[in-house]
Amino acid sequence: MKNFTISLYAFHLRHTLTDAPNEVDANANLLWENLAKLGTVTLPFSGLNNLHSKLICYQNGNYEPQREQERQTEWLSDSGSSIDLGSFPTTEGFKIQGNLQPFRLHDTYAVDLSLSPQSPQISIDVPQLQLFKPASLLPTSIQASLGQTIWIYGEVDASENSQELAEKIAVALLAGTNLNRIEVGKDKLLGSLLFEYQTIDPDDPKNPAKQCQILISLNNSQADTLTWAGQAYDWLRDLMLCRHKILYINHQARERYPQAKELYAKLEQQMREFPTQIADPITRLETLKNLLTKLPLDDVDYNRCLGDIKTHHTAITTNTKNYETCLEKIKTIGDVPKFWQDFLDRTCNQWQAQIQIDLDYLSPGQDLFGQMVDTIRGVVETEQAESDRTAESTAQKRQQRLELLITVASTGLAVSGISSQVANEPAKTILTQLFPAQFRESPKPESLSYLVTSFSPIVFHLLVGVIFAIPLGGIVWGIQTDTIGTICRFIKKLANRHP
Repeated sequence: MKNFTISLYAFHLRHTLTDAPNEVDANANLLWENLAKLGTVTLPFSGLNNLHSKLICYQNGNYEPQREQERQTEWLSDSGSSIDLGSFPTTEGFKIQGNLQPFRLHDTYAVDLSLSPQSPQISIDVPQLQLFKPASLLPTSIQASLGQTIWIYGEVDASENSQELAEKIAVALLAGTNLNRIEVGKDKLLGSLLFEYQTIDPDDPKNPAKQCQILISLNNSQADTLTWAGQAYDWLRDLMLCRHKILYINHQARERYPQAKELYAKLEQQMREFPTQIADPITRLETLKNLLTKLPLDDVDYNRCLGDIKTHHTAITTNTKNYETCLEKIKTIGDVPKFWQDFLDRTCNQWQAQIQIDLDYLSPGQDLFGQMVDTIRGVVETEQAESDRTAESTAQKRQQRLELLITVASTGLAVSGISSQVANEPAKTILTQLFPAQFRESPKPESLSYLVTSFSPIVFHLLVGVIFAIPLGGIVWGIQTDTIGTICRFIKKLANRHP
């Protein structure tokens, strides 16, 4: 192959909708950090070693994305153009030169890292591909969150078996890795044969960030492909970005759907168990309170899942339209492969429809969560009010018993006081008459009669108080209760007459 070029197009998420206007994703600078690391590990370009100093989003080696604000161009280089990375020698006697184009495309960082022989007339065969360190351009090294494309261009003789050559190139690119290769299709793009492959990581086959699109353009007809590609450069770059975004968004939607479905199933299970949970009046209120604590949290998680899926549907619709626009623009410059159109007509539309079906299935659950929460809250309020009335009634009865006890005690003390005034020595008089020999004279202090005559007045008056306290206390408490009731009824009548 002559006029050989191997290019890496990597796309990395800078910020999301949930980030504030002056905030970026936690790993927004990972793409630039990994590219700079290549300069010290595998691709000894001087321009990669000091890449930070050439990017507007860095200052003194520190990532400062706020420096991108108010920038009128999508270029992230200080010069506003491509960055010449320099060159490094190879064991084959020629040098490899590097060129890097950094962009910010709305919410995405994009980079075009192109490697080529110093002279376009140098012929590159399959074994010499390893001189370009292709393993360093794979997802394990770049870690672009939205995905990446490796594009190889070369000019070959018309007699060359292009299909066989493309296969050998694809095998050489993935040598020493565990990536699986899938052939997507072959067709023509801007006058050259195009072979497309997709790599899959067997450890994480559904993750688009670990996949890699491989495009191999072989010009066997001396077509002016490079000129046309230059005219269509922005559209080709944006087409690749839209494709990777569509893959990424669909992957995010497919991950969110099982989470929402699990919450939906949990809600349905709770609805089936609800009648049993409230059947026991003793544990009903506590059970409902526990549900009222947990269910709103599930409701919030469910709404977040549903909101994310709606956002993904909007995003995939937008990027599908942008992909279609890019494809139409490229068609005005030259031919495009049929499988690019098939990706739009089949894959994109199928994924859009699937996300819409997911939304149609999950949307009723949003209302069910709200209805379940409202139902439980209503039952809790009813149960709590009944419990409060029962507690209030119990407190009133307790208060009435306390008032009765106080009334009885006070009545008894009052009667005892009256008794002591009326007959201050009742016990001595009674005992003298019953036992004249023992109590006629004043008893000695050490005798039993002395103790009896000393304490008998107290015992006697207390006994009199108890005998009279119970009926009298009951009468007094009844009078108080009737009086209070009469006053309350009178006030109520006045309120009804004069509202």
